Formats: sequence, C-alpha cells, structure tokens
Amino acid sequence: MKPGFRIERVGKWFPNGKASEKVLHDVTFDVGQGEIVAILGPSGCGKSTLLNLLGGFERPDEGLVLFEDQPVAGPTRERVMIFQQYGLLPWRTVRKNVELGLEKNGLSAEERRRRAAEAIELVGLADRMDHFPHQLSGGMQQRVALARALAVKPKVLLMDEPFGALDTFNRYHLQNELLRLQASEKLTVVLVTHDIDEAVFLADRILVMMSNPGRIRREIRIRDSKPRDRGSSHFQHYRKIIYELFQLSGQENQAEYSI
Repeated sequence: MKPGFRIERVGKWFPNGKASEKVLHDVTFDVGQGEIVAILGPSGCGKSTLLNLLGGFERPDEGLVLFEDQPVAGPTRERVMIFQQYGLLPWRTVRKNVELGLEKNGLSAEERRRRAAEAIELVGLADRMDHFPHQLSGGMQQRVALARALAVKPKVLLMDEPFGALDTFNRYHLQNELLRLQASEKLTVVLVTHDIDEAVFLADRILVMMSNPGRIRREIRIRDSKPRDRGSSHFQHYRKIIYELFQLSGQENQAEYSI
C-alpha cells in the first residue's frame, strides 16, 4: 500500500494558565492511501488535535507529521476537513454552497458549475440543487458538506465527528454513503469518533486512544469485508474488545494491557 500519512513520535502542548499541558505524547502511526482509519477515544484524549495536525491547522511540538513523505506545513486542498457542524451559508443554494470551495482556484464559472453538479449527484442530491439549507434535513445538509469537499477532488477526507449530530437512521445511511463514495473516489479517510459501532463499521484500522496525555493505546485491524453486518458475531467481537479496553482503562488507571 502506498504511503499516505506517517506520524512519528508526535507530542503537542497547549497553554494552561501560566503552565503548559501536554495533550499528545509519543504518537506514532501511519495511514496508507485508500485506507479508512478511525481514531477512537473519550472526550479530551486529543483526537481532534491529532486530526488538526494531519490537516495542517496545528504544528507538532515534537516529532514529525508527513503526507506522502513530505512534512505537513499547512492546510491544502488535497486534505479536506469535514466537521460535525455543516458550515453551510444559509443565503446560498446547495449548488452555490458546493461551488464555494472552487471559487479561488482559477476555474471558470462553467467549470465550477460542472464540478459542483457532479459532486452533488455523487451524494444523491441532484434534485435539491437549487434548494437552500433551511429546506433540507440535517442528513441532507451533511451530504452537501460532503459534496463541497468532494468537488475540490481531494486525496484525503479528515472527518471530525461528522455524523454525531444526526439521528440513528440518518447516521447509518450516511455511513453507508461514505463507504460508497470512498470506494468510488479512492479516497483516504481519517475519522475521529467516540462511537464504537461507527468505528467498527467503517474502519480498516482503529486507533484506540487514552487520555492524560493523549496517546495511542492499541491499534485494531478489522479484517471483515464491507459493508459489515452490525448484528454479526464478528462485529460484536470487535465491539467487545474495544469496550473491555476502555473498561480496563478506567479501572486500572490507564495502565497498559493486552486483550
């Protein structure tokens, strides 16, 4: 598998009053091109900070963050971030919201319109192209945000709890849509979540994090083919491994154990 990201012994501090608090410690992992990797852990373990490092929105205080063997020096259109908040402009239609990411890259108006229409069709909203955000459900609005990311033709989607605000049925539907789009567009996806089921359903590998400071406790490779059956014994097996891992973290002061 071709290299995507390589993260080597990364540490990160943030100011805390007159002192500094270490939020990431000795984090090392890689992400291959075309992989889906989930970063799973409780609130405050540094998941979002780690994603910001991959996106170039933060810089490490220790170690290296590389993308395709080059240091990540800042945000680029190759690596697009999608958040839980959709970030749509209410006065713009679906089409115009999707065109937003294309307006400063030298494309003609006709090319922007074509690329936006292709991305909107990919996420199944071709019949909503001229609607405004208030006319869409939460799930549809998140699909518009996904189309806006796809329109710039990124290599990587960095997703920070993207489905966390949705109801269960919309969340399941969009998880299936993400798998379809990732396969068709050959995207690399790094997903931050605290939802164990979401991580097991989507990821090729899960990085389980622990807190104080944030670090990777264990990597779990999910070998089942996709799409996965949430009710299968294999699915429940992986859920149980992760659940017990978090139980041990709480009961044993986050000491290192193998399961």
